[in-house]
Amino acid sequence: MTPDNLKYTDSHEWVKTEADGTCSVGITFHAQDMLGDVVFVENPVVGRKVKKGEECGVIESVKAAADIYAPLSGEIVATNGELAESPEKINEDPYSAWMFRIRPEDPRELAGLLDAGAYDKVAAAEKH
Repeated sequence: MTPDNLKYTDSHEWVKTEADGTCSVGITFHAQDMLGDVVFVENPVVGRKVKKGEECGVIESVKAAADIYAPLSGEIVATNGELAESPEKINEDPYSAWMFRIRPEDPRELAGLLDAGAYDKVAAAEKH
């Protein structure tokens, strides 16, 4: 269920390296499952510089609000405007409903992110 071609954070963001070197960021299936029906997404502003681990967005559901953290240091280069009108796309397919794209300051930070197996252990530990 957790795609092998992505990297993950222990705060439940996924990261996909795009062909142009930017990275798409979204939330995992586990995160959207815990949140329930997503009703609002607040993405960071394009052009904003963020540090790895910095709060940079918010996702709200019928149950709760959760902060979104930058998985890498860099500059926000795009946001998925479709989520403003249709935030439920995150529930429908969390691994294709990217929230924002970041141009990494140091691509080596990607190596510090979790692979699918390691992330599954983090998610499983939270369920108990």
